[in-house]
Amino acid sequence: MRVDVVAVGTELLLGQIVDTNSSWIGEQLAAHGFDSLLQIKVGDNLGRVESALRRSLADADAVIVCGGLGPTHDDLTREAIAAVMGVQLEIHDDVADRIREMFTARGRYMAENNLRQAMVPVGATVIAQTRGTAPGLICPVRIDGVDKVLYAVPGVPHEMKEMLERAILADLHRRSGEVAVIASRTLRTWGESESGLNERLDPIIAELETLGNPTLAFLASGWEGLKVRLTAKAATAQAAALVLDEWSARVHAVVGQHVFGFDDDTMESVVLQMLRERGLTLALAESVTGGLVAARLTGIAGASDVLRGSIVSYASEVKFDLLDVTRGPVVSESAATEMALGARRVLGGTLGMALTGVAGPTEQDGAPVGTLCIAVVIGDEVHTTTARLPGQREQMRQMSVITALDYLRRILPTANV
Repeated sequence: MRVDVVAVGTELLLGQIVDTNSSWIGEQLAAHGFDSLLQIKVGDNLGRVESALRRSLADADAVIVCGGLGPTHDDLTREAIAAVMGVQLEIHDDVADRIREMFTARGRYMAENNLRQAMVPVGATVIAQTRGTAPGLICPVRIDGVDKVLYAVPGVPHEMKEMLERAILADLHRRSGEVAVIASRTLRTWGESESGLNERLDPIIAELETLGNPTLAFLASGWEGLKVRLTAKAATAQAAALVLDEWSARVHAVVGQHVFGFDDDTMESVVLQMLRERGLTLALAESVTGGLVAARLTGIAGASDVLRGSIVSYASEVKFDLLDVTRGPVVSESAATEMALGARRVLGGTLGMALTGVAGPTEQDGAPVGTLCIAVVIGDEVHTTTARLPGQREQMRQMSVITALDYLRRILPTANV
C-alpha cells in the first residue's frame, strides 16, 4: 500500500519552519511496512492545495495531509479535501462543544472563528482531539472508480504524532489487509568516492535490481561520511533483519576497510571507542581545522576519558613557541609531526595527532588550497600522510576532520602501543 504525504503551509516554503513532520511520518510509515514514495509541500492557497491532493491521489492509495486545520482564514485544508471529495462542509456539534468547553475550562474568550475547526466534509470521520482544538479527519474518496483515503492531521507536531499513532496507522493496516515491516541498515564509509563505491558494488547492485528486495542507495553526507543504505521489506522485523544481515555482510566484504561503522555510528564515536578500548588518551594540535576535531569529539558524551584537549595553533608563532615546531614552512608532514609531538608533551596524552594545511583562498608555503597534512604519534611510531581535499574553505575544513579521524582509525589496530 502506497501512502504519500502533503504538508500544507506557506511558512514551510519560505523556510520559516522546517518540515520535520513529513520526515517523521515517513519514518513511521516505513516501520509499519507502507511504501511512501512522494512528499509535497504546498502553500496556503485553496486551489494549489486541492491540486496537490488530486495529483497525490492519482498515484497513491492514501495521502496524509499535515497542517491547515486551524481557525484562521488561511487554514484551507478542510475546504480543499471537501472539493476533492465533491461534498460540502458541515458543522459537527460534538467537536464544536468540545472546543467551547476547552476555552471555558481555561477561562479564555473564544473567538467565533474557532468553530471553523468543527467544520467537517460530509462523509468524513473525525479523529477526536486529545491535546488541542483542531480534530483530524479520515476522508474516503473515489478516484477513477478506485477507493482511496485522505487523512488530515494538525501541523502541531505532538498533536499530529498522537493522531497518527492512535488512529491513522491502525486504519491503514485495516484497509491494506496486510502487515509488513520496512527496515534499513546503513553502512558508514570514508575513503572512497561515490562513483568508486558504485563501481565496486556493481555486481551486488545488479543482483539486487533483479531481486527487488532489499534495495541499495548511496547518500553523500559531507563530514558524516558516504552512506550505503540497504532497505528490506518483510513480514516481520526479525525477517527483515535476517535479510539485512545477509546483504550488509556482502556489501561490507566488498567495501572492506572503508566501512567505519553502521547506522548511528559516527567517525568520532568509533575512534573514541577504539582509543578507549586500548586505554589510550588523545592530545590534539589543530591549525587548519581551528578546533573542529575537538568539537566533534567532545560532542560525544564521555569523551573526557579519552580526549586530553586540543591546542588550536592557528598562528605560526604558536606552533613555534608552544609546540616547538622548527621555524619555517608550517604546511608539511614534518611540521605536523612536530605539532603532534608538542601536543602530546603539553597535554600529556599517550597519543598525539596534528593537522595543518591550506583551506584557502590562496596557497601557503607552496602548498595548494586543499592540502592537508596529518601526523599521528603513538609510542615511538610516527605516521604521516598528505591528502588533497576538494571544496571551498569550510567544506575543506570539514573534510579534514573526518579524513584525519579516519587516518587514526586505520592506524590504531596495528599500532605498537
